[in-house]
Amino acid sequence: MHQRRDWRSALLLLAAGSFLMTSCKKEIDSITPQSSTTTSTTSTSDQEVNKWIIDNLKIYYYWNDKLPANPNNTQKPADFFKSLLYSYDATVRPDGDRFSWIQESADELKASLSGESKTTGMEYQLYRPAGTDDIYGKVLYTHPGSPAALAGIKRGDIFYKVNGQKLVTANYSQLLAGDGSTFTYGFAKLQDGKIVTTDETKTVTPVVLQQNPILMDTVYTIAGKTIGYFVYNQFVPGPNGSSVPTYDNQLDAIFGKFKAKGVNELVIDFRYNPGGYVSSATNLASLIGRGVDQSKVFARKEWNSTLTPELEKQYGKSFFYDYFKTKANNIGGNLNRVYVLTTRRTASASELVINGLRPYMTVTTIGATTTGKNVGSITISDDTKKIKWGMQPIVSKSFNSLGQSDYTAGFIPAVKIDELLTQDWKQFGDISEVMLNEAIYQITGGRTARRPAPPQESTTIISSSIEQKAGGSNMFFEAPALRVNQ
Repeated sequence: MHQRRDWRSALLLLAAGSFLMTSCKKEIDSITPQSSTTTSTTSTSDQEVNKWIIDNLKIYYYWNDKLPANPNNTQKPADFFKSLLYSYDATVRPDGDRFSWIQESADELKASLSGESKTTGMEYQLYRPAGTDDIYGKVLYTHPGSPAALAGIKRGDIFYKVNGQKLVTANYSQLLAGDGSTFTYGFAKLQDGKIVTTDETKTVTPVVLQQNPILMDTVYTIAGKTIGYFVYNQFVPGPNGSSVPTYDNQLDAIFGKFKAKGVNELVIDFRYNPGGYVSSATNLASLIGRGVDQSKVFARKEWNSTLTPELEKQYGKSFFYDYFKTKANNIGGNLNRVYVLTTRRTASASELVINGLRPYMTVTTIGATTTGKNVGSITISDDTKKIKWGMQPIVSKSFNSLGQSDYTAGFIPAVKIDELLTQDWKQFGDISEVMLNEAIYQITGGRTARRPAPPQESTTIISSSIEQKAGGSNMFFEAPALRVNQ
């Protein structure tokens, strides 16, 4: 028989578990706290799931003091979860929750947080031109070796049809979600700054793909400057299910190369990075920060009033702090500043790195205003496996070493550049690519290519496949071995 843990016992699991900073997932880092109290082998009722939901939110939710007193327990779990949230409202609740989410499969949630999902391998952004119901997708990038990449789909490609149907506001969501079967995309092209449809099609079949978050890296020598550049799309330490931080190690190796080549300027491409494991954010920041080591604070976490005194009592004040690591491949000694490329998809752990580095060096953002997520979440699942759901509630707020956390509206770029539908997009690493080119100009004072005037277009960005990524970053708490009373 599974006995119910009291909230202090569940707290021990939290301390030994994982913490994530993710972007929102249009409705939205791992512990297994409150268990189901039933022992029946029959299917779990909605009421049982709902009880599990609210029991855990009462303990962990950052706004647990604002949970409704008498929630309607007869709702479906997803609706019930949503009804409990202290939801964001620009006028009434500007400090509210924009990011908590729940998923019917905890296993799928955990896999996606580690960069594994069923996908064509094509990330895209959707645009709607003003005065029309037309929807156009523009490819942000494709994952190397994915079905989309093997089909020849590349960054900047524009599609307007899926499986023979033109994308419009009434059908795009259903067509792009599909049923997991084959997708045939119909493509358009740019001609004199205008979209022209073509008969070209490409067919891809989604597969379960483990996505390496490091898309590319390179070093440029321009005007006496040695510039390191890398594209990083999710804070993930290693592949799903692996205990080896393969991707963190790859970043270490990249910075080893940067150090060996004498890199003295750095450009980080976070434009499509929705977040991820705080451990990976700490690792990356430790490779960049000037004068940092394990004695310097990278970030501080603020928890709710229920958990804070208990956490401090059991683990001390250091529990609330994340410290830099001392890294052999740190290049901060050669850097006074760092440039970060951003878009509205840049969120969470990406913003944590920006905020965490600012007390130690100049951080200049180029692109568009970031998401504005200064809060973190944990993955909560049922350790008995009776309840299959997984939820990702916000549990803390993050500050840098100076106590700054003032970016709920996002980081406004020092240099504003938008990626537009009718703009010709260059490939990553091309020094004439508009954002990278701007960074090089800021570093050297000279342009490697003329900055194009933005096309005169009026379009609305509808959504992006990036929003459907769990993003996910974890902050691993090394808790002392304590007995859990059951």
